[in-house]
Amino acid sequence: MFAAVDLGSNSFRLHIGKYNGDAIRVIKSARDPIRLAAGLDSKGNLTDAAMQSGLESLARFKSILAEYQLEAVRVVATNTMRIAKNAAVFLPKAEAAIGYPIEIISGEEEGRLIYMGVASMLRLPNEKRLVLDIGGGSTELILGRGQSIERVESFGIGTVNQSLAFFADGNITTEAFDAAILSARSHFEDAAPPYRPQNWSNAYGSSGTIRAIAETIEKNALGDGRLSYTSLEILKSKFIELQHVSNINMPGMKAERAPVIVGGVAVLLGLMQELGIAMLTPIEAGLRMGVMWDLQLRGTRLDRRDQSVRDFCQRFHVDQLRANRVAETAATLFSMLKPSNDNLSKYLHWSGLLHEVGMVVSQSGYHKHAAYLIANADLPGFTTREQRTMSLLILGQKGNLRKLNGTLADADYSKAVLALRLAVMFLHSRIEVDFDELRLRMKSKIELDLKQEWIVDHPTTSFWMEKEREFWREIGVEFLFRHG
Repeated sequence: MFAAVDLGSNSFRLHIGKYNGDAIRVIKSARDPIRLAAGLDSKGNLTDAAMQSGLESLARFKSILAEYQLEAVRVVATNTMRIAKNAAVFLPKAEAAIGYPIEIISGEEEGRLIYMGVASMLRLPNEKRLVLDIGGGSTELILGRGQSIERVESFGIGTVNQSLAFFADGNITTEAFDAAILSARSHFEDAAPPYRPQNWSNAYGSSGTIRAIAETIEKNALGDGRLSYTSLEILKSKFIELQHVSNINMPGMKAERAPVIVGGVAVLLGLMQELGIAMLTPIEAGLRMGVMWDLQLRGTRLDRRDQSVRDFCQRFHVDQLRANRVAETAATLFSMLKPSNDNLSKYLHWSGLLHEVGMVVSQSGYHKHAAYLIANADLPGFTTREQRTMSLLILGQKGNLRKLNGTLADADYSKAVLALRLAVMFLHSRIEVDFDELRLRMKSKIELDLKQEWIVDHPTTSFWMEKEREFWREIGVEFLFRHG
């Protein structure tokens, strides 16, 4: 069983699912309407009240998760946590409340996970499709065929910020709706061409907001009863007739969701106008289902991150032989250092493969360029935290160690850095490593023993080892190098 927790801008949601061989069946769901995006103050900080509501919800989710024997749990946070200026204050408290790490994912990664969830439900391998997801703080557009994603973009407009901008006092007027729709169109107009109908055969709406709008249209027999542009226009007119969100009492829509739905209708109308969408099919799948499928695939060694690294290496013309050699050498050295667990093993492997991507910018300071690229690139499957981990490893592959800003206090991370540095050094010294002739330990100090023949065959080794000893001594770690 897997669990996916989504800390959305509108609601916090939880899914627990069971994989049965060809599908994931949801066996438990929970939802709390936190309205996190509405809890941002004028300076872009989460208010104390918003954070407290979030912590209470996460504590409840922790109790639910404890009732199940779970193979893996993944907690993801989306747009509001991406933009909140005090997210770093809230994050550790939130992680303590739920008992699991929280990953703040990019809008593009959010879109990819949404598409995975939708594609898993449709099972139409050749269908060209557009998937729309309108969340509380952002909107994702994903173009794909079958299981494959061809294009994904995230836009900083959602139901909550649109409602607050145009319907903050609850009044619903023609002028406010027109302005809200025009504002929505302005977000999408430059990016619109690839998502227009000639590029897909069916369009799907995956968010809770879109499903709630569709249900309202159907249960109130508006227009043709389907989620069409015509029916949406009729729903908009109905809202304007009611004049205020407090007057909305329609089958299919919970009263507390009315303010958000009004903003959602404005965004959806703007999107359909700009892209030329006449009809949308709502689907009961999205981010949380995508997260659970991603967990299942990782467990079967079909990790999307491996493909991301391969694609990135190809895009930046990495010498694959050199990359593989460093990755393999670093992995073996890391194993010799006996880390407390293998949590860093994959990140070290990927860092070895990516360590020279900065060469495309300049050979001078290539490790700094590589670290920047990895920290800031769109790498499908990776979280910001994971990319930061690899970025620092790559930054630390050579030169002084002070730049790693205290991360070496973690013993396993220090071992990973040492393994990568030595692997790169051996590559540059053109040493074909025979691990039977090498001894490496790291506890209170680093101890490296090499055979005398290494020094004879590769005389620059002594120079590089002396430099390495100085770098480690600067941060208070003794480096003993022996040969004989």
